[in-house]
Amino acid sequence: MMGKLLLFVAALLCVYITIVLLTYFFQARLVFFPTRSIDATPLQVNLKYEDVWLQTEDGKRVHGWYVAKENARWTVLMFHGNGGNISHRLPTLSLLHAIGVNTLIIDYRGYGLSEGRPSEQATYLDAMAAWQYLVRERSRADAIIIFGRSLGGAVAMWLADKVKPRGLILESTFTSLTEMAEYHYPFLPVRYIVRMHYDSMSIAGNIQGPTFVLHSRSDEIVPFELGVKLYDALSGSKSFLEIQGSHNDGFFVSDGAYKRALSNFFDSL
Repeated sequence: MMGKLLLFVAALLCVYITIVLLTYFFQARLVFFPTRSIDATPLQVNLKYEDVWLQTEDGKRVHGWYVAKENARWTVLMFHGNGGNISHRLPTLSLLHAIGVNTLIIDYRGYGLSEGRPSEQATYLDAMAAWQYLVRERSRADAIIIFGRSLGGAVAMWLADKVKPRGLILESTFTSLTEMAEYHYPFLPVRYIVRMHYDSMSIAGNIQGPTFVLHSRSDEIVPFELGVKLYDALSGSKSFLEIQGSHNDGFFVSDGAYKRALSNFFDSL
């Protein structure tokens, strides 16, 4: 009897170790869910746009769209979440255009038409290439607002710490990937196996410019508490809006309140 129990425990231990090793070595597949196919363009929502091709510091070609708004005072640099690609963000492009701002949205490498494979450091290089393109070709640095949603919020935080934009918008984002992993995989020794960190908490105190944070209490992917914790750690001028809906449809469900709050944030700048 004892022998069978020991064999059962050993088998469970082997399964657990296998899960830990798979999580460690194939981590990118748990973080990034890119889609290559561009399913639509801004023309489908009656927006004129320009294809933008960026060259990153390490030589990758990254693709994006620039949607101009006549007489716009501000330009938004937007970073989307970890799934799909820019063709799945047309409702947000429409909303930003209706508010009255220019928008550049990019696909991280490995997403859409962008070359390469995604990683934490790669997303940072892609973000910096987008910023450099905007200040070189399109806008003054003090007229750019960085906007990050979900994983894109961590990318936006990193970039804002480096370049000091006019403002920062963080929607449905988190404190760090480590805390996210602890929430979703409490049975794993997360702090010992996480190789991608996206540690926004460590730089939150550096963000001095105006920051607007949006999060839903019903968010099933990024806990509301992590959004509040990140907001509390920000040291500059800041405001918070509790939106409605799930992780991926909060902007849609909250509609009017969401749009008014964004407009008010832009006006406050």
